[in-house]
Amino acid sequence: MVSQAFGDALGTGSREHYESQTQAIARQLLRATRESRSWFAQVRDQMQWDDKLLGWAMSNPGLRVQLFRLIDCLPALRSKPEIARHLQEYMSDQTVELPAALKSLLNFANADSMPGQLAATTLSTAVETLAHKYISGENLKQVLKTIERLRKEKMAFTVDLLGEAVITEAEAQSYLDRYLELLEQLTEASKSWSKVEQIDFADGQPLPKVQVSVKLTAFYSQFDPLDEAGSQVRVADRARTLLRRAKELGAAVHFDMEQYAYKDLTLETLKALLLEEEFRSRSDVGMTIQGYLRDSQADLQGLIDWAKERGTPITVRLVKGAYWDQETIKAVQKDWQQPVFNDKAETDANYERLTELLLENHEVLNAAIGSHNVRSQAHALAIATALEIPKSRIEFQTLYGMGDKLAKAIVEQGYRVRVYCPYGELIPGMSYLIRRLLENTANSSFLRQNLEERPIEDLIAAPQVGEPSQLKALDKFENAADTDYADRAKRDRIQSALKSVRQQFGQTYLPLINGEFVETAEKLKSENPSRFSETVGTIGLISVDQTEDAIASAKAAFPAWKRTSAQERAHILRKAANLFEQRREELIAWMTYEVGKPVKEGDGEVSEAIDFCNYYADEMERLDRGVDYDFPGETNHYRYHARGIVLVISPWNFPLAIPVGMTVAALVTGNCALLKPAETSSVIAAKIAEILVEAGIPAGVFQFIPGKGHTVGAHLVKHPDVHMIVFTGSQAVGCQIYKDAAVLQPGQKHLKRVVAEMGGKNAVIIDESADLDQAVQGIVQSAFGYSGQKCSACSKAIVLEPVYETFLSRLVEATRSLNIGEAELPSTKVGPVIDGEAQKRIQEYIEQGRTEAEVAIELPKPEGGYYVAPVVFTNVPANAKIAQEEIFGPVLAVMRASSFQEALDLANGTPYALTGGLYSRTPSHIEQAQANFEVGNLYINRGITGAIVARQPFGGFKLSGVGSKAGGVDYLLQFLEPRVVTENVQRQGFAPIEGAE
Repeated sequence: MVSQAFGDALGTGSREHYESQTQAIARQLLRATRESRSWFAQVRDQMQWDDKLLGWAMSNPGLRVQLFRLIDCLPALRSKPEIARHLQEYMSDQTVELPAALKSLLNFANADSMPGQLAATTLSTAVETLAHKYISGENLKQVLKTIERLRKEKMAFTVDLLGEAVITEAEAQSYLDRYLELLEQLTEASKSWSKVEQIDFADGQPLPKVQVSVKLTAFYSQFDPLDEAGSQVRVADRARTLLRRAKELGAAVHFDMEQYAYKDLTLETLKALLLEEEFRSRSDVGMTIQGYLRDSQADLQGLIDWAKERGTPITVRLVKGAYWDQETIKAVQKDWQQPVFNDKAETDANYERLTELLLENHEVLNAAIGSHNVRSQAHALAIATALEIPKSRIEFQTLYGMGDKLAKAIVEQGYRVRVYCPYGELIPGMSYLIRRLLENTANSSFLRQNLEERPIEDLIAAPQVGEPSQLKALDKFENAADTDYADRAKRDRIQSALKSVRQQFGQTYLPLINGEFVETAEKLKSENPSRFSETVGTIGLISVDQTEDAIASAKAAFPAWKRTSAQERAHILRKAANLFEQRREELIAWMTYEVGKPVKEGDGEVSEAIDFCNYYADEMERLDRGVDYDFPGETNHYRYHARGIVLVISPWNFPLAIPVGMTVAALVTGNCALLKPAETSSVIAAKIAEILVEAGIPAGVFQFIPGKGHTVGAHLVKHPDVHMIVFTGSQAVGCQIYKDAAVLQPGQKHLKRVVAEMGGKNAVIIDESADLDQAVQGIVQSAFGYSGQKCSACSKAIVLEPVYETFLSRLVEATRSLNIGEAELPSTKVGPVIDGEAQKRIQEYIEQGRTEAEVAIELPKPEGGYYVAPVVFTNVPANAKIAQEEIFGPVLAVMRASSFQEALDLANGTPYALTGGLYSRTPSHIEQAQANFEVGNLYINRGITGAIVARQPFGGFKLSGVGSKAGGVDYLLQFLEPRVVTENVQRQGFAPIEGAE
């Protein structure tokens, strides 16, 4: 018997005996989990489609991916023909090797046919059966039945409410209300439960019969580590309400842990809350530590130290972690350090270290060991026995539907086992199901390995860890990393920078001509749009006469600069990149104050500026090699040469990244650059000038010439010595530049090249298969991030009829939840618009919209700055002005489409073609959009702003602009003239021939 083996293996052994004890216990537990099933049960499992699906997924990686994508999509499909169609589309992917049974299931010509409906029914039933294996109930009646069965098996429970992602404050309040109701319902039901000594008492003391598990982040829809204080206030307020009610009912509350970004703030918030006098003596509360995190040992030690100070133990649930794929992908995409261990053995070894640390401190913290790995649980049992840990101080946990036999084997030893019971509807529970399926079918999964009956010695061996492994670097351009504001030190740095920069308000910034700062007759005050009473700085505006000095200086500097080697020019750009990184926080602060850009938006812009410097440096070195087409007796050299003087006219909405990108592209290609920034962002442009000069750009090669667009800008566009104009701004100005540049001026010996990015009227399509959690969040960020003042911003949401009302209602509430205020405040999601003129223009569009459509929501706006609160219009006609014209503000038109083709037609029905988006889980719709959505940058199942250099080169066509994409392989070619040099290398009929003797 298993219990006899425990007695033989364990005793009062010391820590040195943990391993031998672990091995002995693990062998016995494994035997219990491998008890033979009846022949009938084995045959039954082989006939069930849910088991077949899991088996196929484990044997075929391509099928696994497509199958799980289909399962993820399934709850959104509203009819059997839809399900049949999606089944065919997903399973016809070239990466999928279909088993014979699945091939026969797909053998139908029409989704509406009887075979198609049969296939749909088979799939739906199989997935529903799968879901019920891991989800304890869809309603209270079902979950109570599950709980009662568990209690009969001497197992305790904790209930987790499945639900949609909390993206609105209404949903956050609903999340709390549902838990308050659940506590009351479970407590009422518990009155009729018979007492189970093993789980209702420990060491003679009663334990709460009812426990719920909650996610702290779900108590506030705008939970954000950057807004540490604001987030703590909001979530703590709702957590207090839950804890008070739980105490009244005699129930326990455990707080789950989610993504790494929220970990530190979650722990800090809970530690502060539980030190409050009202809660300091509560022991019926728990927190969670994730063993796959590299810093989990420090976190656990921190909890131990905190618990000693507090004086009353809480429970720490020790798990391995459920978001490995997500955390790893995010780290790669963000160029951050991987927060999770890269190797499964490293996680297992760390989990054992954490187990030892936790159990050796059982006097200050109670332990809940959550794992389905027999060795991990055996290791904890060995330590618990060796240290004679009281039963009140330890319990073992498994997930519902996973590790059932392991749980029963531990129960037999008299230990308390608690089963984590997810409860809720299958649609919002699908993400939970996918995580469980990924876990069960992964090659490294203990459950899978045990199911495959790997040798016991392999399964119970101690984790073998070599050198700590890291993610392999991608063989691609390495982008600058955005700041991870989950790190307190980085939050502190940006707050210090904001304070420091504010102390520098009011300084004067003069133009830089031929390496000297020159005085000007005219000055302009740059305002803080969040508080227009504040002057950020004063700008000296050059006159038309002074532009001639700049042109003369550039002409004089050009010959030496174009002869400077590409390697030397690239070196200067890389030095500039380093300087931008060193001054990151300062530059963010200047953007926050001068153009009202919230911190995270500014942080991404600094990264983009750095990327432009490094990427264009790499590209110039590549292009400088040229191409050789040599033939016997002849050499042919294809090389690039600089054009001359480049006029850079940059916008205010990306006051750092865009001017940096356009300017350094001109410089690294050997041209001289004149930077004329938008008047309202000239202080930031002055900071760019400081950095480029410090990096080593010679006098006259780069010149900073702030001035008025209609005088200085217009004069320079027409100047005969300007070879190229690079512009980002409005369509009206861009078209005028294009027209003026085409006119050959007296003395001009070249045709001017114009590169112009001129905005867009960008649409996002949401079809009936879309993940609405993802779609609503993406639309809100794309439409209202930086108050909609991006050329890439979403200004039209085109929603298919079946999901229109559901999407709209959630969009309205998500918009209502946004914090509007001064850009410098960490809680702000929507700041001011750039100036009074923009404010007036946007308000005029809003008034126009009231005559064309219905207002779904319009938020109140703060005073004292140039604020326009987000507005959502609904039932917007295709020909409405707000559906056709670029507004450049926080105004969103929501349009209805009856078919996907109509949605595409609505999206393409403007003169613009810049960015567009699609939220869909229908492969054919994705293919159709890729082929027919007329935009330069199409984003699928993500927001449509925030293009990253090299990954997503940016630019459009039609009236959105002319020229190649910024941050792409073609961009620098526009600044260069290609030349071919052919030389006859024969002398008197003789020429060397390669390979000849």
